[in-house]
Amino acid sequence: MKMTPQQFLDWESKCITLLAMSGAGKTTLSNKLPKDKWFHYSGDYRIGTKYLEEPILDNIKQQAMGVPFLRDLLKSDSIYICSNITVENLSPVSTFLGKIGDPGKGGLSLDEFKRRQALHHQAEVAAMKDVPDFIHKAEDIYGYRHFINDAGGSVCELDCPEVIEALAEHTLIVYIKIPPTLEQTIIERAKKDPKPLYYRPEFVDEKLAQFMAERGYQSTDQIAPDDFVSWVFPELFRARVPRYEAIAAQYGYTLDADEVAGIQSEDDFIQLIAQAIARQSH
Repeated sequence: MKMTPQQFLDWESKCITLLAMSGAGKTTLSNKLPKDKWFHYSGDYRIGTKYLEEPILDNIKQQAMGVPFLRDLLKSDSIYICSNITVENLSPVSTFLGKIGDPGKGGLSLDEFKRRQALHHQAEVAAMKDVPDFIHKAEDIYGYRHFINDAGGSVCELDCPEVIEALAEHTLIVYIKIPPTLEQTIIERAKKDPKPLYYRPEFVDEKLAQFMAERGYQSTDQIAPDDFVSWVFPELFRARVPRYEAIAAQYGYTLDADEVAGIQSEDDFIQLIAQAIARQSH
């Protein structure tokens, strides 16, 4: 969706999609907006509570079945297991995605890893295609005036043009660009605390082959689960940036993460986007 700064300011029911790498401040920004005016749609939350709910629970149950005490209780229907996913706590989704590596250390075989990645891809596509319906629900059922889509960091990896086109049709796409001063901080943070992520299949094949050749591994079962995730994150960061930029150039607008960090109010947010529209209009 493209518009002039004045058209954006005059837009009575603003619908915005935020795109960015994890750590750029999407969720923090969303939480700064008045909760009585803005419906906060989290793509990752929708994935975990709707489209991956059953696989996530199956994964947890499989782990629990390895503990005799819990296995007996589960088999006799004496207990049940559920995940407590919130917008702020998406650990069950990350845990399901998992990491390639030694099964004895909690790693996944390459086949199982790719199976879960494929399920996540399907779930993320579906969650983003749900955005138009939720825009209507937010207003018609709950009475929210505005809508913000806190999209997952991997939306740029989906290679699904109809998703981006649908988001651009129904929302104003805003890409939060991480400046060089923050880039290394985010990379170092990710390397110290490696979290499971979604990757394009071609990216996994290329980078895993490179990683294994460098380390002399013959099998993914030899990899410590955290090692590949830590090693590959800088490569992932660099690969995603041009994808985000291409989406913003064609369909939306760009904000600097340093600018976003300074937002203190809804008015700050709206004025900053209007300024970004003006910048890119010249």
